[in-house]
Amino acid sequence: MATVEHCLYCFETLASHLERRESMTLSEVEESYADYLKAVSAESGKPTTTKRHPALERLSETSSGTASPVPSSSSSSSASSTSNLSLAQTPSGLSTPATSTSSLPTLETPLFVTWNAKSARHGHSLRGCIGTFEPQELDEGLASYAITSAIHDSRFNPIKLSELPSLQVAVTLLTDFEDASDPMDWELGTHGIRISFVHHGRRYGATYLPDVAVEQGWDKEEAIQSLMRKAGYVGSKSRWREMGIKVVRYQGKKVSCEYDEFKAWRDWVEAQKEE
Repeated sequence: MATVEHCLYCFETLASHLERRESMTLSEVEESYADYLKAVSAESGKPTTTKRHPALERLSETSSGTASPVPSSSSSSSASSTSNLSLAQTPSGLSTPATSTSSLPTLETPLFVTWNAKSARHGHSLRGCIGTFEPQELDEGLASYAITSAIHDSRFNPIKLSELPSLQVAVTLLTDFEDASDPMDWELGTHGIRISFVHHGRRYGATYLPDVAVEQGWDKEEAIQSLMRKAGYVGSKSRWREMGIKVVRYQGKKVSCEYDEFKAWRDWVEAQKEE
């Protein structure tokens, strides 16, 4: 399952790339964040008039079971926009075996990195999302796709350094790949789906992560039809049952964090260097 440390590492990777400095490794981020939480927890009993610390908000939400990986405001985008749609990059096309990642080494998994931009008026809107179905070592995979999704998503201009304070990052680690018995053999809110079909000799394929259909308010048929368009098919969507569509379903819970949380932790890291 994805963690907030994975999200912080994506922020760290992108920030260091844009600032042209050396990035911390994933293990360094994980160790540092554990120490950071201890330090914040020790300070939490002291009176303060400032805004509640982001780490305390995270800990409070986690302990109360109310933490929400993705802001509800993201669901307000229209189905015709690109908000909350995911772009898959699959090095070996659509031929990835439909096997569960539970049999893979712990540190290797398919993954997606999503960047959202936030504003007071529009909430969160998609700024970049690219991932892979090929198992990745987390350190290398997260670093690679944190930058790829921010810089090379063809639907958007590359993210600039000045945009960092407005960003939210989300990480989804994909598991439990299975061949669906038919295009409707999957559950809304539980499964992501990856479709493939051939029409007039051309092969089509596209995917949506598990949260997309629910956020957009689609039923299963609408999700399938939207994926056909995303794949580049321009014929009649109403004929989807005739297209011989194959579906691979998978699971994965998205975990996210805001720039403010990254900045608070990163400032603490820098302060420790000065002591």
